[in-house]
Amino acid sequence: MSDFYTNTYNPDVLSCLANLSNDEVFTPPDVVNKMLDMLPQELFSDRNTTFLDPACKSGVFLREIAKRLLVGLESEILDLQERIDHIFHKQLYGIAITEMTSLLSRRSVYCSKFPNGRYSISRFNDAEGNVRFKRIKHLWREERCVFCGASKGEYDRDEPLETHAYEFIHTAKPEGIFDMKFDVIIGNPPYQLSDGGFGDSAKPIYNLFVMQAKKLNPRFLSMIIPARWYSGGKGLDSFRSSMLNDKRIKELHDFPETSDCFPGVNVRGGICYFLWSREYKGDCKVCNHKDGFITATISRPLLENGAETFIRYNQAISILRKVRALKESTMEGLVSSRKPFGLATNFSDFDQTKSEKASIKLYRFGEAGFVDLSRIPRGKELVDKIKVLVAKASPGSDDYPHLVFSEPIIAMPPSACSETYLVVNTVESYEQGMNMKRYMATRFFRFLVLLIKTTQDVPKRVYQFVPVQDWNQTWADEKLYKKYNITDDEKAFIDTVIKPVDWTLDNNTEGD
Repeated sequence: MSDFYTNTYNPDVLSCLANLSNDEVFTPPDVVNKMLDMLPQELFSDRNTTFLDPACKSGVFLREIAKRLLVGLESEILDLQERIDHIFHKQLYGIAITEMTSLLSRRSVYCSKFPNGRYSISRFNDAEGNVRFKRIKHLWREERCVFCGASKGEYDRDEPLETHAYEFIHTAKPEGIFDMKFDVIIGNPPYQLSDGGFGDSAKPIYNLFVMQAKKLNPRFLSMIIPARWYSGGKGLDSFRSSMLNDKRIKELHDFPETSDCFPGVNVRGGICYFLWSREYKGDCKVCNHKDGFITATISRPLLENGAETFIRYNQAISILRKVRALKESTMEGLVSSRKPFGLATNFSDFDQTKSEKASIKLYRFGEAGFVDLSRIPRGKELVDKIKVLVAKASPGSDDYPHLVFSEPIIAMPPSACSETYLVVNTVESYEQGMNMKRYMATRFFRFLVLLIKTTQDVPKRVYQFVPVQDWNQTWADEKLYKKYNITDDEKAFIDTVIKPVDWTLDNNTEGD
């Protein structure tokens, strides 16, 4: 019986589908099995255990569960067909996210997209079986869906078009969908919806699936989701707080490089999967993954003492504790919020050349220009100060080692910037600006930023672990390592995740 599905599926089409897209990422079978390995294995020998995948795409979760149940129940239900019928009718349930994925899931699970057809390995009385799909409408209120926050302008579509109104999160009573309780809820939910904002703006929705699943109060909950929730951000602050303070999260597997989990896919900030256990209360087993291996495992609280975000690297905990032990002020208190001068990224009311009127140098996306003071809505008090600027979005990909952020700029007065940049700090002299830039070039500085940075954005909050230094001194890694008593092993770890840079002071320092 152990090779039942192996013989039925060869080659494994679900492994192929796992490489298709970033929008609705298909889960590779080997990852599904690693998630199933976190569960108590006696669940698969119990004929009463019930499983729900609330976001079926390929049906891989239900298929892999079925394979385990077929083996686990072999001694209890001797007849193969009776065992198959019991498993598929009484134990496995799914909610597909689209009509197409409902057909694919049924084909994966029942070996037929129509479980009431002649080719289904277990016959049902209808064409859905226990993998249902119901076309749901968004509930609009003030141009937004009250359940998922989708933009009416984006998703109020004609009948033949997919609306992405997922049934599991578009109800106040998810327990009514199947009218039953589940022992295990497991899956890979959709990650985001376009919110109608500028560019690639999108609203996360995977958090809604996790919170909805918790409402059903299963014995166990496991989902694979983007890791951006570690530090909160757009629509995720309350979810982050809920997760990091939930002592029932028993195990967390972290993949800073998405390709280590989903080959060929890039989800900025990485991926994670977790096990939530209703009866558990304690520290979480955190496993770091890289290049197909678990590189570090520690049982620890998800929230480090005094921190507001999750520290994904186990090896970073000792470093952070040494830094915080000195109780120094942090760079978060110096760095500006977005739009330090009130100018948007696409601000265009500037001149290409300097003139007596337009004499303030403007740093913006692309080439710099010049503006008059009257065009600057706020931050006028900073115009005549020496400033260190840094781009608010990081360059490049998530590949290791990380650059973390672009080379800072020393902006001499009079100067301002659009939303493209943040003002790291103002300084009293050019030499102080050079010392700050050298500090930002250190692996030490950029490592502490990386502990919070999980997306392309590098906002003010990611500097909350970086201590302020004396800008009258020159800073380099060895000097900082000595100050904070960083060991050789800790230095070596920092070297593995942070790319060295040669930000010489003449590279892009801008004067008058």
